Amino acid sequence: MKKKMLFVVLVLMLLTGCSQADVVSNNLSKQADNFNVLRRITVINGISDDIMYQMTGKFSLVTDSEDRKIDLIIENEDGSYSKNFIGYSDNTNYIIEDLDTNYVDKYKFTINYNPKMWVPVEIDTID
Repeated sequence: MKKKMLFVVLVLMLLTGCSQADVVSNNLSKQADNFNVLRRITVINGISDDIMYQMTGKFSLVTDSEDRKIDLIIENEDGSYSKNFIGYSDNTNYIIEDLDTNYVDKYKFTINYNPKMWVPVEIDTID
């Protein structure tokens, strides 16, 4: 059964044109977006070469090139979350580094569900 499943996955990968690097890159991104990777972001002033901002932690990010901003969704030590925003311009650069090594299998995938999303919604009625 496992061989059949592996064969099907490999055929699908060939049909979609995914390379091994594409699969591993996608899996690494998912791990980071699920707060499983320790990362560091550094924002540098391109004119003065000064570090303007630096943060290390487990975070996911969303970049918006049109608005020239980065949204950082941060997982705090107590399990809560917070959000930081970074604006950037033509004179700034940012670098995001993965600091810890993460084992990612190129043949397997993981589906993550947020259990809080399965909790029924409470409806308040207003008279």
